[in-house]
Amino acid sequence: MGTFIHYQRRKVDCSLIMSPMHRAFTLIELLVVIAIIAILAAILFPVFSQAKESAKKATCLSNLMQVGLAFEMYMGDNDQRLPDRRDLKTSLPGGWKPWSSWPTSDPRGGWAAIVLEPYTKSTDIWTCPSVKGSQISDVVQVAQATGNSSGAPITRYWLWRFDQFVDPIPLDDLWGKTPEQSVADLQAAKNPQAGYPNSTADVEMAVDPYFPKATPTLKVDPALSGAAVHRGGRNRLLLDSHAQWLRDIRLNQ
Repeated sequence: MGTFIHYQRRKVDCSLIMSPMHRAFTLIELLVVIAIIAILAAILFPVFSQAKESAKKATCLSNLMQVGLAFEMYMGDNDQRLPDRRDLKTSLPGGWKPWSSWPTSDPRGGWAAIVLEPYTKSTDIWTCPSVKGSQISDVVQVAQATGNSSGAPITRYWLWRFDQFVDPIPLDDLWGKTPEQSVADLQAAKNPQAGYPNSTADVEMAVDPYFPKATPTLKVDPALSGAAVHRGGRNRLLLDSHAQWLRDIRLNQ
């Protein structure tokens, strides 16, 4: 009996010693697992990247809708007229259009962040999250400080219909105009860039910064040619306060 017990104890002890060897992965198994993880990462990384960019694009649209609401509240307090702060186009840091290439005028929106500050909750709405850290984030044609102090808020949206400071106000600029007058003046201007609007839903107010691909007739900084906040197009705010995505074949896809 004692011999049998001793034999059983030795058998159990041997199984305890040997079991880790049976549980271990072989080199081939490890390589297979690593290969599967690498394949899954290659498949899923672009999906996650696209989902992240889609979230940023949605935040950008939300920013523009908040800007549109701020314009509406401003007009509600000012006889349904848009702001006229042409003075800020020349007095903000850098002055008016401190560059020689595209864009052909100065659509930067520092003035709007100042004027609409009482109607907005945060200065963060003046920058699309996709532009931060991008190649166009801090170029002079895009970033505009709202003051001379080091901590002054920075704006990075463009407002094409508020791009001049001259007097009288051009037909294709909206300074101080009612929405109805804005549509009528743009129709009379026949500006191909502004288009021929049929209503306020066709009048662009604010838009992501973008740089069309250079052509023999369009002078664009080679380093920025085709660059945009969102690949292949841009978000924009219309005069009726709705925001939408616009595809643009002139931009990198």
